[in-house]
Amino acid sequence: MTAALTVFFVALIVLGSLPVAAGVYQFLLIPLHAFRNHYRAAAPYLPRVAVVVPAWNEGAVVGASIDRLMLLEYPSDCLRIYVVDDASTDNTAEVVLDRAARYPGKVFHLRRAKGGEGKAHTLNFGIREILQQDWMQALLIMDADVIYRPNSLRRMTAHLADPAVGAVTAYIREGSMDPNYLTRFIAFEYTAAQAASRRAQNVLGALACLAGGAQLHSRENLIAIGGAIDTSTLAEDTISTIETQLRGRKVVFEPHAEVLAEEPGSIDALWKQRLRWARGNVQVTRRYSNLWFRPWRHRQLGGFSFGLFWFTTLLLPLLMIGASVGLLGLYVVDSSLADTLFHKTWALATGSYVLQTLMTAQLDPRTGRRSWREALMFPGVISLVIMVTAFAPVLMRQTVPDLLHVRPTTTVQHIITLCVYGWLSLSMLAAWLVKRAEKANIGPALTSLLVYLVGYGPLLCAITFDAYIKEMRGAAQVWDKTEKTGRVMA
Repeated sequence: MTAALTVFFVALIVLGSLPVAAGVYQFLLIPLHAFRNHYRAAAPYLPRVAVVVPAWNEGAVVGASIDRLMLLEYPSDCLRIYVVDDASTDNTAEVVLDRAARYPGKVFHLRRAKGGEGKAHTLNFGIREILQQDWMQALLIMDADVIYRPNSLRRMTAHLADPAVGAVTAYIREGSMDPNYLTRFIAFEYTAAQAASRRAQNVLGALACLAGGAQLHSRENLIAIGGAIDTSTLAEDTISTIETQLRGRKVVFEPHAEVLAEEPGSIDALWKQRLRWARGNVQVTRRYSNLWFRPWRHRQLGGFSFGLFWFTTLLLPLLMIGASVGLLGLYVVDSSLADTLFHKTWALATGSYVLQTLMTAQLDPRTGRRSWREALMFPGVISLVIMVTAFAPVLMRQTVPDLLHVRPTTTVQHIITLCVYGWLSLSMLAAWLVKRAEKANIGPALTSLLVYLVGYGPLLCAITFDAYIKEMRGAAQVWDKTEKTGRVMA
């Protein structure tokens, strides 16, 4: 019985280490992007692009976005902007109509009489109108608040010169001119999740998701995936990405096409946004259950590497809980083996953290300089201390008790060990408590201190765990729009 329990607990610890190993593997693919990319098949190509912009109460930001689109390094006669007004109750209509008067024949205001059905329905209202005309050769889906760098669109369209490419996406950067601690965390996260991870996906030849604010589709691809955006899930951009590839067309990430976006400045707003994304990923996973790890169905999407990256991200909270259970259970059954595996797994986590942090900062030095504190504190101060204990066990046995001003008795050491072994799970609970603390109006300074202490990574894992619960309960699919204030306009 003891041997069986030992094997079980060790297996949980090994599974809990998979996301760390997968992260290292993914980042080791990134240098290959210098050799394995789509640039050889790209060429100067300037198709007629229709830009569809879903907008609900976006009066504060949509005007600047339109102005910047009209300043793109792109032929003006090859660009039309369609703003789909989702029955806004603010001055969105007035702002768009003002821009339509400034740019006659370039900007169009389409208004839905009934709104509130979500982004996908709003997009489809505009796409139906655009497809009725023969003018459009490529469709750009964007958000009302994003700002495109002047050369970004032509960098994206260059990939459509290859008829094998169905869609292209850009690098979304957090672009607030007055960032707070949370938006700096998001900026670094976006660099890791896009500039880094999507380069690795380019190498694999399978992209997980077109960025919601920067999706460029060829007309042929749009028609091939049904001439509309999926409305049955909360992950319409991921569905479009997968459907494009399942129908034999490539999806390409263009890292040098930069798009600036305003991101949530509070934990509550971030939670709502990421809960929608995480629930969408759960829905996508169920929808394509016959695809995962089946390369004979689709060589890239069904391959081992893509499936590994997808599931170690989606199941990260469960794997963290499993690792905690494994360490705590093994501590009861065989404490010396538990100690050995604890130090080995956290040493691996430390190496992965150093590798990913350095490579991410190097890929976008500007964000690295702006968010260096957040890059260092991404796992949280407590996790960093635990990482150090993997190399200096005396910290847990002597230094921590000294800091707490308690005698390092056997009981105290047991309690500290149990807390450290269970931290992967406790960190998610702590992140949820930080969210509750923010709602209790403890003040931005104390809230930020708690996030630095607990970590931004555990916060994202707690949100994903909440998504599991919401999906199991069948909670309503509410499109919680992130409030935008125009902080990117400067």
